[in-house]
Amino acid sequence: MGSNSSRIGDLPKNEYLKKLSGTEFVSENDPFWNQLLSFSFPAPTSSTDLKLLEEATISVCRSLVENNPRTGNLGALIKVFLSRTKELKLSAECRNHIFIWQTNNALFIICYLLKVFICEMSEEELQLHFTYEEKSGSYSSDSEDLLEELVCCLMQLITDIPLIDITYEISVEAISTMVVFLSCQLYHKEVLRQSISHKYLMRGRCLPYTSKLVKTLLYNFIRQEKPPPPGAHVFSQQSDGGGLLYGLASGVASGLWTVFTLGGVGSKAASAPALASPLANQSLLLLLVLANLTDAADAPNPYRQAIMSFKNTQDNSPFPSSIPHAFQINFNSLYTTLCEQQTSDQATLLLYTLLHQNSNIRTYMLARTDMENLVLPILEILYHVEERNSHHVYMALIILLILTEDDGFNRSIHEVILKNITWYSERVLTEISLGSLLILVVIRTIQYNMTRTRDKYLHTNCLAALANMSAQFRSLHQYAAQRIISLFSLLSKKHNKVLEQATQSLRGSLSSNDVPLPDYAQDLNVIEEVIRMMLEIINSCLTTSLHHNPNLVYALLYKRDLFEQFRTHPSFQDIMQNIDLVITFFSSRLLQAGAELSVERVLEIIKQGIVALPKDRLKKFPELKFKYVEEEQPEEFFIPYVWSLVYSSAAGLYWSPQDIQLFTMDSD
Repeated sequence: MGSNSSRIGDLPKNEYLKKLSGTEFVSENDPFWNQLLSFSFPAPTSSTDLKLLEEATISVCRSLVENNPRTGNLGALIKVFLSRTKELKLSAECRNHIFIWQTNNALFIICYLLKVFICEMSEEELQLHFTYEEKSGSYSSDSEDLLEELVCCLMQLITDIPLIDITYEISVEAISTMVVFLSCQLYHKEVLRQSISHKYLMRGRCLPYTSKLVKTLLYNFIRQEKPPPPGAHVFSQQSDGGGLLYGLASGVASGLWTVFTLGGVGSKAASAPALASPLANQSLLLLLVLANLTDAADAPNPYRQAIMSFKNTQDNSPFPSSIPHAFQINFNSLYTTLCEQQTSDQATLLLYTLLHQNSNIRTYMLARTDMENLVLPILEILYHVEERNSHHVYMALIILLILTEDDGFNRSIHEVILKNITWYSERVLTEISLGSLLILVVIRTIQYNMTRTRDKYLHTNCLAALANMSAQFRSLHQYAAQRIISLFSLLSKKHNKVLEQATQSLRGSLSSNDVPLPDYAQDLNVIEEVIRMMLEIINSCLTTSLHHNPNLVYALLYKRDLFEQFRTHPSFQDIMQNIDLVITFFSSRLLQAGAELSVERVLEIIKQGIVALPKDRLKKFPELKFKYVEEEQPEEFFIPYVWSLVYSSAAGLYWSPQDIQLFTMDSD
């Protein structure tokens, strides 16, 4: 590259790159490295630019892959970078722009080459390229492992270098290089259970940095630091319009790190707007990748352990000696950022991870008096289900299921009154409780699933969340009560339709033995399971909080005919007893009150009847409680999901789609 390189198109002819990738050994003490690292060219800002960069460097990269076994120049470059990082902290304090700029350039080249090497060869071959013995001109398993040293150095850089304007880019680049180092998984269809990432990150020299790294990545996410404006922290353009200082301002300041953070060809995020905080985005992605590494054969994942056990800074209780990698973080700041960032898949996945795995976080969040700040963004994800990918919807739904396991949460959400929910467009909601809104959104999700995706897993989790809340339903909004009964009506019609199809199919089979029959019995069984669940939810509310829900009784009476066919059905007879009793009791009181009653009068009669209805007449059923249980081998879902986020985010564009093995590129 060098100071004379100003365009991507010049790269194949660049004398410095030719020397780096050529047949000649270059010592790490050679002045060549200062020349190589003084490069600048307009930073790629689109997938087209990135494709040009990849195409322009193909010949250079192939030459390096071929010649490095004899020259060890990749190792020399890494040694140059490692020696520079020892002075990086002092350079930041002294604001040595050129030193930091060249060090960032070195890391940029290493990151790019590491990605190429990982793509082109096996892990065993990759490690050989990092164990070159200079004196003997060969590889040796006994020589210093530069790859481990590089990974440790990156962890130190991320955690120890102060984040100021001139170190922002190199901090992002270090995190990006860590993601690239872990990207071996992308080139395997199966989940990796033994890899170089396990070797270096779960034992040895890198292990002591575990808690510090996780804490730093979390704080990077919390702070959402924006990048410094282009040129704000470097030298201004010279009057002659060229030279090294102009290269510094025009090239590096515009963000050479954006090659990684803005991405490449074939990704959904190619047209995405620039990230508000590349550092926060990259930190979160790296954190999720680390948290979802599989356990080593002889040791659990230490990064997951750290995420499971960290505590609030206000918690003064000592950590148990049995908990490794423990640290403290400001829960209030973390909660605030999580509430603000739920529009992204990765922030929702982090919220799920913390709620599911860290009991300290879960207890803290459930004790908050402003839960609407967290719940509303989750409901908005579910409400816009058509615009979200299925994994994002699942994560949002499971978060609700985890929250509804807590009775205190189920009570408190009905005490929070919201005004003018603008994103809810089916009906103007000038005033509604958070609990009633949650019910509306979950029911809408069920109805969407019934007509579109027909995913049994989604159905089950939606109904489980409603069931968990049902005993605590309080002062249901009239529209929420109507939608509960409307959903039951929809299921009833679906049941009748499938029953009719099954009957017609059975008749047809009597005249033709050669035609295979559709499995209507299985469809009918699924629908009846869902209907029973809905009846149990209604029953749970009636038996535990009838006096709080006159609107639900009103909706039941208005659609009383719906329930007639299920009174004698063998699958529903037991659960229908209470519902039938309530309908009969209140219908009788309305009949006594006369015809043509107003809505207000009907509600008044219902409220009077609630007081008069003997509670012992309602049969008691076991409390409905469903707990989220993670699937066996959850890594089979989460690891491909996390890497799909890396790929499809503004960071993930670094990889060409044809190289990816882990997931199908046209999946949502």
